[in-house]
Amino acid sequence: MSYICTHNHNTMSAPKAFRIKESISEIKKLLKGSDPMIAKRLHALLVFKQHEETGISKREAAESIGVNHNSIQTWRSLYIAGGLEGLMSHRKIGYKPSVITAEQQAAIKEQMHKPDNGFVGFIELLTWFNEKFNTDVNYKTFHGFVVRKFDAKIKTARKVHAKKDPEAVDAFKKTSVGHVNRNLKTKEKDTLR
Repeated sequence: MSYICTHNHNTMSAPKAFRIKESISEIKKLLKGSDPMIAKRLHALLVFKQHEETGISKREAAESIGVNHNSIQTWRSLYIAGGLEGLMSHRKIGYKPSVITAEQQAAIKEQMHKPDNGFVGFIELLTWFNEKFNTDVNYKTFHGFVVRKFDAKIKTARKVHAKKDPEAVDAFKKTSVGHVNRNLKTKEKDTLR
């Protein structure tokens, strides 16, 4: 038995029609002095006002503004339900203050830049931090903070041993480079003969 699908998936629904009380010039005036978060909403309202007679889909409006179509749908619903006041109100109160103080940030920075700190990864750094400052910051918060603030990466170069003698390293570099160069010159002479 076969079924025939009569629904056409390529057709889009018609744009939702609604009336905007404010004029284009009123919206533009509001747009000039508005907060960036509200500005996108007002810009969406302006696009809807400019296409009030012909209509514009939420996807087309989103594309012209550079936001997600779901935001357009939310903002359109806010305006329909509460007018301009509903559109311009938002419940966000801003970013949370950091749980890591400026003093603690300085200590982390200092500890991360010590060549002999002995930390292999974020977990060891977090353990040191929580013990030093008698805190209980969780890994996700700490990791995100350290990556954001100090541009730290999980994959790091191998640690230098704390007891490594810098003078011995310099002596090795001097003698090994000279030794390699002498061997290369000897091999070149041998191949030319």
